[in-house]
Amino acid sequence: MSKSFVRFDSMLTCVVDTLKHPKPTSMKRIYVIRDLYGKVRLAVSEAHQDDEGARRWLNDQAKLLQQRLAARSFPPEGAVLFLDDALMEELHRDGRKILPSIFWIDRLLTGAGWWNVNSNPLDTPMYTLYSVKGGVGRSTTAAVLAWHLARKGQNVLVVDLDLESPGISSAMLDHSLQPEFGVVDWFVEDMVGQGDHVIEGMIAQPTWHQELPGDVRIVPAHGAEPGEYLAKLGRVYMDTDVRWTERLKNLLQKLGENIKPSLVLLESRSGLHDIAAATVTDLNAHVLLFAANSEANWQDYGILFEHWSKLGLANHIRRRLSIVSSLTPEIDTEKYMRRFRERSWDIFQEYLYDSLDSDDEPYGFAFELAEESAPHDPIPVHWTRGLAAGASLRNIEGILAVAGAKLADVVKATIFVKEGTNTAPLNEVWKKRFAEPRPPRSAVFVSHLKNPEMLVEIEAVAALS
Repeated sequence: MSKSFVRFDSMLTCVVDTLKHPKPTSMKRIYVIRDLYGKVRLAVSEAHQDDEGARRWLNDQAKLLQQRLAARSFPPEGAVLFLDDALMEELHRDGRKILPSIFWIDRLLTGAGWWNVNSNPLDTPMYTLYSVKGGVGRSTTAAVLAWHLARKGQNVLVVDLDLESPGISSAMLDHSLQPEFGVVDWFVEDMVGQGDHVIEGMIAQPTWHQELPGDVRIVPAHGAEPGEYLAKLGRVYMDTDVRWTERLKNLLQKLGENIKPSLVLLESRSGLHDIAAATVTDLNAHVLLFAANSEANWQDYGILFEHWSKLGLANHIRRRLSIVSSLTPEIDTEKYMRRFRERSWDIFQEYLYDSLDSDDEPYGFAFELAEESAPHDPIPVHWTRGLAAGASLRNIEGILAVAGAKLADVVKATIFVKEGTNTAPLNEVWKKRFAEPRPPRSAVFVSHLKNPEMLVEIEAVAALS
């Protein structure tokens, strides 16, 4: 092979080492742009096009970068972009400083990313329910939390932004109450100037909202009839003349103007993709980090926390993080929570906290292991069979609705239950959802289910008239 192999992970170090040499004093800002293919270009003001000294320096740097980066560079004649003032300002908004007057830009599929933390104040308190792994009960928790807050008189707006795996609808809404449109519909209609035509048709209310002092409004990922959901989903994250993250803010603003909530809950996309960053870093929301006490969860959070630490963003994000112990078991809860807290403290201490003797702040942003209300102190979500059964029955209800049936048409059910937990909550949910005469049921206790984090699976047989 004629070219040396240059790893993606080595690029930044190579660029810094290459561009550290003195540059012409006339050059105030230089941007290094890494594109979607992982190749690097330089960008400077168009004012330098007629500056012979600047052009010579830029050409020399382009040649050096080609030598150092090989396949991850452009030929010198195409390695420098001369941009107008408006484009330079746009780059400056996204850039992070790597050398004096030199800034690094990563081009991603969307305008979102983990590289900047928005600290602009919000008009309405907002909470993001985020996790690095799926299947940790965020949708069910959002439903219970919304009910709890409305019970205290809050007007709560819940928005499902986990568009690849929507769950809010099944957790909170009967199929008959689903709105006509959802989040995905707004994004594709907004691209052609028709967003306002669907905004009011995106909002639904659960049956139980009338019993509460406050109110709950739900905006699901899709409407009652998903339609060409996959085709729409493939267009949702496109930047138009407005970046996708700004479009998301516009949607939330329009919903706020329509509903006037006192608090907003956002179910985020899970994982480390840059799309998830929109609800974690770009909205200045308080972020509830859902986790199970597993090595896979802590490893992925470690990747994210280390990234913030290396970029100097820890001080900007750490005050609005809270860890949530999702799926907290009913058995040996105290032992489980003790181990969870220890792992949580380890990762916060390593990447986001100051050392306990730090003088960086009046008292330093540092916490002992046992300190309550610290970001690492887990908020337990106790997963019971009642919650699991409720979610399972809503899933069944949705499937039945497609066939033109309802829960009243169920004639037999088999409940597969994970061993070791109390069955009382399951019985309560069953009595609430099925009127007399209730269908016969049988229970099968198993050591594990297909999804290891699930506690209940229900198999139902319905008779269609």
